[in-house]
Amino acid sequence: MRNRITELFGIKYPVISGGMVWCSGWKLAAAVSNNGGLGLIGSGSMHPETLLEHIQKIKKATNKPFGVNVPLLYPQIDEIMKIIVAEKVPIVFTSAGSPKKWTGFLKEQGIIVAHVIASSYFAKKCEEAGVDAIVAEGFEAGGHNGREETTTMTLIPSVRKATSLPVMAAGGIGSGKAMLAAMALGADGVQVGSRFALTQESSAHDNFKKLVAELGEGATKLSLKKLAPVRLIKNDFFKQVAEAELRGADAGELSILLGKGRAKRGMFEGDLEQGELEIGQVVAQFEDIPSAGEVMTRLIAEYEQVRTELVEGASFNF
Repeated sequence: MRNRITELFGIKYPVISGGMVWCSGWKLAAAVSNNGGLGLIGSGSMHPETLLEHIQKIKKATNKPFGVNVPLLYPQIDEIMKIIVAEKVPIVFTSAGSPKKWTGFLKEQGIIVAHVIASSYFAKKCEEAGVDAIVAEGFEAGGHNGREETTTMTLIPSVRKATSLPVMAAGGIGSGKAMLAAMALGADGVQVGSRFALTQESSAHDNFKKLVAELGEGATKLSLKKLAPVRLIKNDFFKQVAEAELRGADAGELSILLGKGRAKRGMFEGDLEQGELEIGQVVAQFEDIPSAGEVMTRLIAEYEQVRTELVEGASFNF
């Protein structure tokens, strides 16, 4: 399966794992890369010294391309970028900020840069900034999300029209069928988050994984819009946030309620009631916790099967 994404990153399949906080450690990233995709380490939940450890471990675990996802609002961003350059990380996905500040610096070091956006407007800004590829993430996605609340099926055609850069679709993609649909809409590849969060190699707590495997439709909702919109599982903490928002709490009060370490408490330490539990809508389709390799095998097999069925069985009556 060769296209612009596989050529750009030097991978077998145009499948990238999401750089998810508390889920995307070196084990998951290495497993995805070793099975033909592009594994990303999620630096957003790591102190600089922790990121360094994960980068060094993934180098020993795979000889395939890998990358690091870097939220640009990270408070120790300068240290993170120095580590990435010193360790010769080949690929960086940036998010949660303007790509202008770091894209030039990274490319000067020979690093391939992709940036995550949620609108065609910012897709154009990415092209102006000189990024190599774009992740267009729809409203269905877990974690931090776009304020526009544009769904993936609406977003991808708009972004494809707005830019000539390679585009990866994200948000609500956890199957080969969804992968094929995204590529039919104009994507060159897909970024898969929630499905990989629910794997054996994910660094999330087992309590979190077991809960996610039991979730049905409507179990998540976009929240904290006065701060940075984030899709959360409806637990006790979510209810506290919803009640505060309903009575008109401002950003300051919501920040106090959120506090520090709330996401770590939920996803990494397994507090399912008072922790912040981030996951995408697509988890309603999942009931198991397979290996990342199994996920890759299923994605590609279903993609190829459905594509063949559509081509062989196509008949159009107008």
